[in-house]
Amino acid sequence: MGSNQSWATEFVLVGFQLSADVEVLLLWVFSLFYILSLLANGVILGLICLDPSLHTPMYFFLSHLAITDMSYASTNVPKMLVNLVNQNRTISFVPCIMQTFLYWGFAATECLILVVMSCDRFVAICHPLQYTVIMNWRVCMVLAVTSWSCGFIQSLVHAILLLRLPFCGPRKVNHLFCEILSVLKLACADTSINQVVIFADCVFILVGPLCSMLVSYMRILWAVLKIQSKEGRTKAFSTCLSHLCVVGLFFGIAMVVYMVPDSNQREEQEKILSLFHSLFNPMLNPLIYSLRNAQVKGALYRALQKKRST
Repeated sequence: MGSNQSWATEFVLVGFQLSADVEVLLLWVFSLFYILSLLANGVILGLICLDPSLHTPMYFFLSHLAITDMSYASTNVPKMLVNLVNQNRTISFVPCIMQTFLYWGFAATECLILVVMSCDRFVAICHPLQYTVIMNWRVCMVLAVTSWSCGFIQSLVHAILLLRLPFCGPRKVNHLFCEILSVLKLACADTSINQVVIFADCVFILVGPLCSMLVSYMRILWAVLKIQSKEGRTKAFSTCLSHLCVVGLFFGIAMVVYMVPDSNQREEQEKILSLFHSLFNPMLNPLIYSLRNAQVKGALYRALQKKRST
């Protein structure tokens, strides 16, 4: 470690430069969205755990999606909310690195979970007779463990590379939280290795998975067109379209932030995109993937009926 770097170093999270009244308004709005996100994902996770009818591979992966949504939102949103009402927007070095590590880890894991979910839907629609054989519980566990492991191994590599850098210049992180690219700008050493590793990881967890998912959904849509029942085609189209919307938002925002060449004019736009990624996307996922689903609605109805009867 460089002699100019100290574990006690503090950074200042710049955030949005707004008036006090606007920041108070945003505090209430963002708090509401954050609470709704936790509640929606918590309800989905609880229903999947408690209702035996939801103990299937699809809902197994949805439970992991709910966990990652709650987790990566909780790594930075609480600190962001505190900063909206607190003039002292400092964060010490170690919590900043931890925030970077956890955010990247949960976000990368979610990318891989979304890929696994698309594969699950592909097998269910294109190979329905072999579905239970192919997507057995052993395979599901391996896919889930691999997704979490790959996500956090990548995040650990970024954290280690970040720790080797000295930070002896300006201490203002021009972002809402300790986002890795914003923190790298404060290093007073060559960050080319970090940039190359970030780009390589983006190819691995964004470009590659997105291409594989698009191929999977194209084959799914082709299989759907062969369904004789109009009701079946409509239901399958609706499911695939909603899934593609989530995938497009999640991967599209991440690719814009991490793969488009940086510029000073884009810093404010990246803050808004990261805010959407951290706050709104975790709230949309349960609405699109689960709460529109008849099985989940049925499980929720049974849970409410059971609670009333007791």
